[in-house]
Amino acid sequence: MWRVIVQPALLFVTPFVAYALYLLARRRWPFVAALWTRGVVSSLAIAGLAIAIAGFVFLALLSPRNEGTYVPAHIEDGRLAPGRFQ
Repeated sequence: MWRVIVQPALLFVTPFVAYALYLLARRRWPFVAALWTRGVVSSLAIAGLAIAIAGFVFLALLSPRNEGTYVPAHIEDGRLAPGRFQ
């Protein structure tokens, strides 16, 4: 469950971290509010959303698929049989 939440969040934060590293490389302190203007933050947010959506699409297309029909959990001979693909 955490993977579903953490992966897109990390993908969204990537442009912000890259910008902070860019500021550090330029020898500027990244925690100065004047460097994070409304235009910079909005463009980073749009880039983060685009990267997160691309990550969703990439994971949806390349994630392994189970073949066959899903049989839900049920009772067999008085015991619980777990769900499985047949």
